Amino acid sequence: MKKYTEIITHYEACLEKHGDTHLGVDWPNLADAEKRYQVMLEVVKSDEKEKTLLDFGCGTAHLCDYLLAQKIAHLRYSGLDISPKFCEVAQQKYPENTFYCMDILENIQEMPVFDYVIMNGVFTEKRGLSFDKMWDYFQEMLKKIFHFTHKGLAFNVMSKAVDWEREDLFHLPTDMLIHFLVKNISRNFVIRNDYGLYEYTVYVYR
Repeated sequence: MKKYTEIITHYEACLEKHGDTHLGVDWPNLADAEKRYQVMLEVVKSDEKEKTLLDFGCGTAHLCDYLLAQKIAHLRYSGLDISPKFCEVAQQKYPENTFYCMDILENIQEMPVFDYVIMNGVFTEKRGLSFDKMWDYFQEMLKKIFHFTHKGLAFNVMSKAVDWEREDLFHLPTDMLIHFLVKNISRNFVIRNDYGLYEYTVYVYR
């Protein structure tokens, strides 16, 4: 069994129970979820014209919902999810958009390079995985997806600067993260810890 199967199963159970809502992707608060979309999209430079965007771990394409609601038209949206259940809902909602249903750690088919990749909530929960197994998974995923990133990517993880930690969440020390990014991905990054949630968001640029 893949080490990340438990995470996929958890999210599919949320979708089955709550449907196409913020609870269906296990975000407990809608306002906080929308704040994440805003912060994630700020990885895109303000002077950018039309660019391609991959919503990695897209779920039911709530980021696309947000783009339309905010009338953000300069980002051409595509989604990717490992779960066929989520991809089916997303494709039904947005038949004009491209959705990739695949496991990029095992996929051998070609995928285009995108200007920006957003990974919102992909690394916030580890469920029953040990920290070490989740850390290995995190590193493997980032190395892989950066190959498909032309300009920059954004992802979030849980902060260590909290009153208490949950065993099922991935609280990643920033010193570990920085060492990994500098050695393996890029020295050009920004850590956002200024938006009031018990997590932080990282922008990594080419």
